[in-house]
Amino acid sequence: MEILYILLILLVITRAGGEIAERLGQPALAGELVAGIALGLVVGPFSDSFPVLAELSENEVFVGITDLAIFFLMLYAGIELKPRQLARSSKGAAIVAIGGFVLPLALGFGLAWLFLPESELKVVQALFVGTALAITAVPVAAKILIDLGQLQSRTGQMIISAALFDDVMSLILLAILLAMIETGTLPGFVELGGLLLNVGIFFALTFGIGLLLIPRIGHLIGRARVSEFEFSAMLVSALAYSVLAEALGLHFILGAFVAGLFFNRTTMDDAIFDRVKTKVSGITSGFLAPVFFASIGLSLDASAFVDIPVFLALLLVAAFAGKLIGSGAVAASLGMDRRHAAAVGVAMSGRGAVELVIADIALRGGVFSVPDPPPAIVSSLFSAVVIVAVVTTLATPILLKRLLRQR
Repeated sequence: MEILYILLILLVITRAGGEIAERLGQPALAGELVAGIALGLVVGPFSDSFPVLAELSENEVFVGITDLAIFFLMLYAGIELKPRQLARSSKGAAIVAIGGFVLPLALGFGLAWLFLPESELKVVQALFVGTALAITAVPVAAKILIDLGQLQSRTGQMIISAALFDDVMSLILLAILLAMIETGTLPGFVELGGLLLNVGIFFALTFGIGLLLIPRIGHLIGRARVSEFEFSAMLVSALAYSVLAEALGLHFILGAFVAGLFFNRTTMDDAIFDRVKTKVSGITSGFLAPVFFASIGLSLDASAFVDIPVFLALLLVAAFAGKLIGSGAVAASLGMDRRHAAAVGVAMSGRGAVELVIADIALRGGVFSVPDPPPAIVSSLFSAVVIVAVVTTLATPILLKRLLRQR
């Protein structure tokens, strides 16, 4: 079967890339992305020799697997976050998060608006760029802080708390962006009101069920006699939340993410939580995520470096400056010394997997195909955002370790 050949090649390439990256002190995600890009550079010019790999976007089975990968990525991202920690976060962290969210959003939107041609999707494309720059990857920052023994420090808590607030705001903006991708235009007041109402209904229902019902059910799961019942129960919850999101006109990734938030040690005993989380991590990190990252890398067009070098350079500057000024300067104004304030800004710069998920959704939604035929700046927009994700994910650990290493 073709799909077995595809998975074999992608897993070997990406896992090897991830291992090399880890040994170099970088996140495995970065190595897997680079491996996918390298494979794409080989497959592209020799598509006749690798027809199966060259036509992955048209393979319905593979597209279904990448959808499942997105589902598990967002589910695991939700599991990694701690809502109670967010609730205990200081007012200062919320201010840092707002600064680190609004400024990159404005810079990305403004930069795209200046460079993109007029079209019916110009607002959607510009908001996509702004959203991609506003995102912060919590797991990347958390892993580095743990490695440096700084997770419980004032700086570490500020970084994690601000990143959590950032993710909540990103979810709301993401719902609006996804609705715009569906319609192709900026919602009017009535449509925007309906969308925000659906978002409110979704969060009210999911948080109500998550806070009131899931804890009661969670403590009964351990009594089930069916093998792996607790794992199935968690998947049922995530799938139900995803179906609810789709029914309200939102994207299923919101459901998967929120379901993961309520899978924690307060809803079931520690042994069950650790066991199920390990399985989700194995399926996600060991199988589905590398395949998804490879598909993103294969979709990247390296000609973006040649076709839009000025825009790409400005986008990278905006990606770092937006977080350094938006978060770092605010942290400094709250009393942090320059080195630790800079560490907050740097830590908020890593984008990680969520940005890639949004880029993939936009690519499938045809955001980069208008006007027809699309000029270089539009056709290369996807690749530019992926490059930003790779560069920020690679640079964040290096810079953060220099700023926070114990002296």
